[in-house]
Amino acid sequence: MNQLDQLKQHTTVVADTGDFLQLAQFKPTDATTNPSLILKAVQKPEYAPLMAEVINAHRHESLDEQMDRLLVRFGCKILEVVPGRVSTEVDARLSFDTATTLMRARRVIALYADNGVERNRVLIKIAATWEGIQAAAELEREGIHTNLTLLFAKCQAIACGDAGVKLISPFVGRIYDWHKKAAGAAWNEQERAGANDPGVLSVADIFNYYKRFGIATEVMGASFRNLGQITALAGCDLLTIAPDLLAGLAASDAALPKALDSEAASNMALQRIHYNEAAFRFALNADACATEKLAEGIRAFAADTEKLEALMRAI
Repeated sequence: MNQLDQLKQHTTVVADTGDFLQLAQFKPTDATTNPSLILKAVQKPEYAPLMAEVINAHRHESLDEQMDRLLVRFGCKILEVVPGRVSTEVDARLSFDTATTLMRARRVIALYADNGVERNRVLIKIAATWEGIQAAAELEREGIHTNLTLLFAKCQAIACGDAGVKLISPFVGRIYDWHKKAAGAAWNEQERAGANDPGVLSVADIFNYYKRFGIATEVMGASFRNLGQITALAGCDLLTIAPDLLAGLAASDAALPKALDSEAASNMALQRIHYNEAAFRFALNADACATEKLAEGIRAFAADTEKLEALMRAI
């Protein structure tokens, strides 16, 4: 049995891609997308006609509505391949705007409904800012499920759990990147690999906290740099993995034991924490990695959204 099949025994495997033509070979349960992945996909010849079709059919609508229609079109195609859910992202430029995030999220869900997709098959991706978490809390009360992304700190995870969000996506690889850069010449790759990887440690800490206190929010590790980060998180609720790393797992027959255990976590001696807005902002500010990576991630997704809009205007 290859490592991908072994991983599926412990964890729900999610494909991290907008390339729905690639999905079937890996048989993931769910799939996630973001503006960067969609931008990458529409620049491939096989996907360009899909974007042109969406724009030509809705050319009299606003650019932001055309964008939502494009994202939903990709999501619908993905849902033809995966049996579970797709995550569709709200514009990162709205990361500090609760009201407009709510409007866009509701519109995305309505567009999916127009295409016959039930809302339980869609997760609305929102950046895990204070404003984004408040939007997610309201959406969850309305029965619209959310995936809080760009999550780098435990305080973000705790606030998401208290808000009742469906799922969080802590970014393993970007935490690893930050710590490696910060360490410079002192970085020891062998010592900080696998279970000692700083990104892996962050996700394991969040997973254990959620399981200890019976928090229903699902933990989905994301943004992997290598196979060791993935295998060290076997047992996590979900892992969203890029196609090249899925292929690497499928090509290996090495043993892949369960690394995270919810039953063991339920007996850990941990302290329950809650944050109001001021305490959340202070805790986030105190975490240099999270502060820098959250800002960087929002800028990068916003830039790719603008590039995608430029392609749409050209059509």
